Amino acid sequence: MTGRMGRVISDITISADGYSAGLDQTEERPFGDDGGDGSGDKLHAWMFDTPDENRAEVEQMTAARAYIMGRNMFGPVRGEWDRQWNGWWGDDPPFHAPVFVLTHHAREPQPMDGGTTYYFVTDGIASALAQARAAAGDGDVAIQGGSTTINQYLAAGLIDELRLHIAPLTLGAGTRLFEGVPPLKLEQVKSRAAKLATHVTYRVLS
Repeated sequence: MTGRMGRVISDITISADGYSAGLDQTEERPFGDDGGDGSGDKLHAWMFDTPDENRAEVEQMTAARAYIMGRNMFGPVRGEWDRQWNGWWGDDPPFHAPVFVLTHHAREPQPMDGGTTYYFVTDGIASALAQARAAAGDGDVAIQGGSTTINQYLAAGLIDELRLHIAPLTLGAGTRLFEGVPPLKLEQVKSRAAKLATHVTYRVLS
């Protein structure tokens, strides 16, 4: 008898026109031109400026038992690993679980404080998901982003639940959720309006 398998979920903040990052992303401006100073303060203000109002959503984002993210979300280093980069989140990242980073360039696992270990996966999204499922056991796997990575999993039909945090601003250009994804049938599970975001959860039916 097999045990229960956790869900594959995705949490992402987007602008009202669907962008998770603006143009001209750099190490100093990880979210590119977001209408602010480029530090993500406009797009992600709901997390940092009004944390008490959005505590449930923030806690939900770190409740998974394993995570998957694209290399661009992990950091600004491109190509070969020619410098030591251990993510944007310091010595004690908020994940406290295995994180599988999609990349074309092999690298040894990187343990961090607090129970986070980064694993670097070079053989595609299905392999990363299989490894994350094994690590999560009966817990949830979170496809953490960015949009390009989430779009690949959506297009492959591998996400069960999509949680969008929609900020009240438009970017006009950048990296867009649902780009290149075939039409999806979504069932709205819940929604909640807050001052700096509207939180909407969808079950992905097809």
